[in-house]
Amino acid sequence: MTATKSRTRPAPATSREIDAGTYRVVVAAGLRHEYARLIADAAPAHHYAIVSDVEVAPHYAEPLVLSLAAHGPVSIHVIPSGEAHKTRDTWARVTDGLLDAGCGRDTTVVALGGGVVGDLAGFVAATFMRGVPVVQCPTSLLAMIDASIGGKTGVDTAAGKNLVGAFHPPAAVLADVETIRTLSPAQRRAGLAEAFKHGVLADADYFARLEAQLPALLDAEPSATLEAVARSVEIKAEVVRADERENGRRKTLNLGHTLGHALEHVSGYALLHGEAVAIGMVLEARIAERLGLAEQGTAQRISEVLARAGLPVQRPAALSVDAIVDATRLDKKARQGRVEYSLPAGIGVMAAADSGWSLPVDDQLVHEVLA
Repeated sequence: MTATKSRTRPAPATSREIDAGTYRVVVAAGLRHEYARLIADAAPAHHYAIVSDVEVAPHYAEPLVLSLAAHGPVSIHVIPSGEAHKTRDTWARVTDGLLDAGCGRDTTVVALGGGVVGDLAGFVAATFMRGVPVVQCPTSLLAMIDASIGGKTGVDTAAGKNLVGAFHPPAAVLADVETIRTLSPAQRRAGLAEAFKHGVLADADYFARLEAQLPALLDAEPSATLEAVARSVEIKAEVVRADERENGRRKTLNLGHTLGHALEHVSGYALLHGEAVAIGMVLEARIAERLGLAEQGTAQRISEVLARAGLPVQRPAALSVDAIVDATRLDKKARQGRVEYSLPAGIGVMAAADSGWSLPVDDQLVHEVLA
């Protein structure tokens, strides 16, 4: 009798480690139980200052404080949750809190939370004592996929989003995909918008896999989530390694964000970041089609998949077209009074590679697409 080889699928990965250049990103289920050891290995310090918010801290802060205490003094600094609190006032309060706790140059800041916490804590670390290490421990899908990677830190102002900040790469990023289960469905969907963005700008196969895995991803199934987070991190890390200071290819990561940030700002941040980016991607793909840069049907394809994920794909009627266009002029990407857009050429490829990866777009065309 001839033995036959059984064809079994390989077991799903339980952890992934990605080289992001000057630091590593670890993605795993249950990684929070190893946070203290990994933080101390990546950024040994005399004092560890944990920055979290009122939503995340009750879930994860106490075990981290207790475990980090084996490596040195620990202080915790809790901020209100939400984009409305990512401000210079909150930055000042956290910075003063570090000084009150006796933190010095031998401090490591630990960002424990979503994108707002990561951006703010990173900016605190970039400016405290002229710069101390930060370890990012993202707890939201959006933060794992996007905000914690690449070293951009900052705060919002009344004029617009992320207008005050610094490049300050983390010492490490530690992403526990189990924390996503505590998020609301709306927050999970918002995080997926950034994942689909990575597919549009760099990997059509990844875009299709995300679509096929939507039910599992919306349910925060650990294996599917781990693979999605790891692939998005790989894409973003590769882009950032090629262009750390956003002088060229890194501009492609702004897909959906020129209009997305304007929509967020005009909505008073009632729109979640991922929701605004989803709308921005669809509208910017329409702009690309109108300019003859994108294949016809690109915007429709993006719109259909994002809608299946439960994300908005149209400008909310209550938001003024004029106000949105005005808000784009305050964007960091504006040059010489003209707003630049990073636009898709199709699913998996971006336009304007020979023009620095972004192009100025006439306000009149933006008005027409928004309307």
